[in-house]
Amino acid sequence: MNVPTEGAPDDGRRAIDGREALAAARLQLLAATRHQLVLHLPLLGRDDYAGDAEQAELKRIATSGRRAGIRILLHDPAAALRDGHRLILLFQRLPSAIAIRTPVEDPDRQNASAWLVNDTGGYLYLPDADQPQGRMALADRPAQAPLQQQFDDIWARSVRAVELHKLDL
Repeated sequence: MNVPTEGAPDDGRRAIDGREALAAARLQLLAATRHQLVLHLPLLGRDDYAGDAEQAELKRIATSGRRAGIRILLHDPAAALRDGHRLILLFQRLPSAIAIRTPVEDPDRQNASAWLVNDTGGYLYLPDADQPQGRMALADRPAQAPLQQQFDDIWARSVRAVELHKLDL
């Protein structure tokens, strides 16, 4: 864990180890987000982004004004839909502010890491989405930039997760 030096602002950099620490980190980063958020999720566990407080923050971000936007790369949207995951339900209620795409190229689909990047310099990075271990920072744009760039590159090669859209019949 990095401890800020005296007089230096606390950038919130720390290691994450365990499900409780991971949930707390997600909530802290969501709360710090102003208008823009990106999520790379090879897996979407039943409890990931599903708690009441996380859902409230996601809704706040999605409805925060003209600049609001949440972009999500989800490797298996059909499984999330089958499970009735709350993140998918929120997406279906707010499709103008939340976009979900699915990677189609093998190297992108084989990327097992998960991350969150917000518009205030914060990030959460898990090298293996199956494991609740990784690192985070509340404000570290130099460390955040490669994650944002990788997300943008994968996003450009991905397709809309059309199976998640509600059919208005």
